This record gives sequence, C-alpha cells and structure tokens, in this order.
Amino acid sequence: MKHISAAISAVLASVMLIACSSGPQRQTPNKDRAAEMFDLVWDLYRVDKYGLFSEYYPNSYRPDLTYFNDSTRQAQEVSFLWPMSGIYSSAVIMAAINPEYLPYVDSMAMSIEQYFDTTRVPFGYQAYPVQFGKVDRYYDDNGLVGIDYIDSYKVTGNPVYLERAKHVLTFILSGWDDRFEGGVPWVEGSLDQKPACANGKAMVLALKLYEATKDPYYLETGKKFYNWFDKYLKDPERGVVWNSWLTAGEGSIHPDLYTYNTGTLLQAAVFLYKFTGEQAYLDNAKFLAEGSLKVFFQYTGDGIPYGNDLPWFRLVLFRGYHELYNVTGDSKYVDVVIKALDYAWDNARDVSGLFYHDWTGTTDESRQPKWLLDASCIPEYYARVAMIRGEVENW
Repeated sequence: MKHISAAISAVLASVMLIACSSGPQRQTPNKDRAAEMFDLVWDLYRVDKYGLFSEYYPNSYRPDLTYFNDSTRQAQEVSFLWPMSGIYSSAVIMAAINPEYLPYVDSMAMSIEQYFDTTRVPFGYQAYPVQFGKVDRYYDDNGLVGIDYIDSYKVTGNPVYLERAKHVLTFILSGWDDRFEGGVPWVEGSLDQKPACANGKAMVLALKLYEATKDPYYLETGKKFYNWFDKYLKDPERGVVWNSWLTAGEGSIHPDLYTYNTGTLLQAAVFLYKFTGEQAYLDNAKFLAEGSLKVFFQYTGDGIPYGNDLPWFRLVLFRGYHELYNVTGDSKYVDVVIKALDYAWDNARDVSGLFYHDWTGTTDESRQPKWLLDASCIPEYYARVAMIRGEVENW
C-alpha cells in the first residue's frame, strides 16, 4: 500500500507541475504591440528587390521632400537615409527584448551599407543609396548610423558593428572646426551653421562608444561635444535646446525648437552623470526634462497630452526621459509620453493599422499615405514602454 500511495503521490505531483506550467502566461501587452507594429512596418514598406524600404506607404505616393539642405527632392522608389534609420533603430531594440529579432539587425546593417560612399575621403554615409548616384553626406544622418551600429554591437557582440560605429565618429569629427569654439556643421562642405541635430547625435554616439569600450578618448570626445552644445545651444531660462548656431558674422541663434534636440542633450547629461557621478550632469538632465515637458506638450480638453513635433522627434526625447527614469525611478516624464501613445493606439490608426502623424486623431488620416519615419519609430516606443513597465529586461 505504501508503494501504491507513493506512486499516486508522484502522479499527483506531476499533474500539479503540468498545471502550474500551463497556467496563465505573463502579460506583455507593450512587448506584443512592439512586435505587431515592427512586423507591420516591415511588411508594408519593404522593397524586396533592393533590400531597402519605401519612403511612404503606399510606395506609389512620392511627394516632394523638404528636409534637405540644398533643395527639395522628390520621394523615390526607396527611402532616403534618415527615415530608413528609424526602422534600423527599431530592429535593434526589438532584438534587445526578443532574440528572435536578431537576424533583422544583420539585415538592416546590410541595408545601411548601401548608403556607404567610398568615393570621397573620409568615407561616410550619404543621404541616398550610392547605386543611384552621389548626394550630400549629412553629419546628423551619420550620427544616426553610428548610434544604430553601437547599439547593434550592444545586442549582438559583433565587433564589426563596433568598428563601424567608431568609423562614423571619425567621419563626423572630420567636420569639427574651431570657429565659435568647436562643433560640426549639418552637411559636409557647408559651413553656414552648427546645428543641434548633428552635434547632438555625435555627442550621444561618443558616449555610447565610451560605455562600450571604456576608452577615455570617447568620454573626452563626448564631453567636448556636450560642453559646446550646452554653452551655445541650450536656452538657460526654459530648459530646452535651440535648433542651430548660425556662423555668419559674429554668430547668432536659430531659435526654432524641436523635441529631439533637447532629447540628445538630456540623454547625454544622464550618461555623463552615470559615468562620472557628478551631480551637475544629473541636475541639468532634470532641468531639461522639466523644461521640455512644459514647452513641448499641450493637453486636449480630455487631458490627453500631445506634441506638435514629429513622432520620431518625440521618440528621441523619450529616449532621454527613459535614461533619466532608469537613474531616478521617477516616471513623471515617461508617463506623459506613454499616455499619449496609448491614446493613439485606440484613436489614431489607419485602415492598415499604422499610426497617424497626429496622435490625437483630430484629423482623419485613415486613408492618407504614411511616412516611413512616422511609422518606423512606433515599435521602439513600445519596446521602451515594455522595459519601463517591467515586461522585459531594461535596456
């Protein structure tokens, strides 16, 4: 009887184990949304014959594009580098939260290399794939590529990506000059301005390279960009960042405000606090977080926060908020963005499932073409929310 009782006990234990293992799974709504949106963007925008992506969905929509230095250009069969970098960033962070997406990182690296120009020295990434001809090389575009490569190294450990990130920083530094104590211009060969976008991306790239290598050269380079940026481009009253330093004559501020410029300085300030322990960096990060929240966000009558900037611009600010949250544990700033994102999920998506440009849904964009840059940033938003909400390991 004892043997029978022991056998029954063993069977019951096995049943209980199976029941426990097949019970309710952990809920990961934001991780799931990140995957859903990444897969959707990949399917809708991918141009298979080139291994690249279209500027708009549907690809037949090819309007004039106004985000260049020299002139307006028409959208082509495949996208320019800036929007394309958005899906690379999303692929990297998707791999960080789910290893099943690691092959997408390698695929995106192959795509990015189609923009790599070796006809000019130093080598660098131009704004359109080289197989279609020579175009400008923007320092801010290169900064985006470098950040994607150092983040690719972080999630894959592939040393090729580390070396490419280092090379990008070398290319950007080739544009550094001592007018107004330093900084780099927007586009190679054009010296009329030193914008926050180019200097901010280089600053973040240098500090991420330091985090990866612990080489003090990259820390000092990051500080060099930070000190110049903070002195010339930060509004010391409002805690936001101006668009550019214009270099004509004695120099002047171009006062336009964009969320991503404040985001890069905020993110860099948090990095420098983590690397040095100096309180002044954390104080500046908090100042920028508070200032940006007041300046850039408004509220609907129902209390829904919104910004008038590009969703991708706000993503760069959200990266800064995320880094600050990781240090302080105060969710005040990330919560505002997450509330806007959640509202858009329910109220501002089109018939294909893509987000509107306007997250409040005030204008019906259900059948309007959608820009790759607006769409490709959404998976990264949700991946970061999944980290913040504890669904996955933090970045």
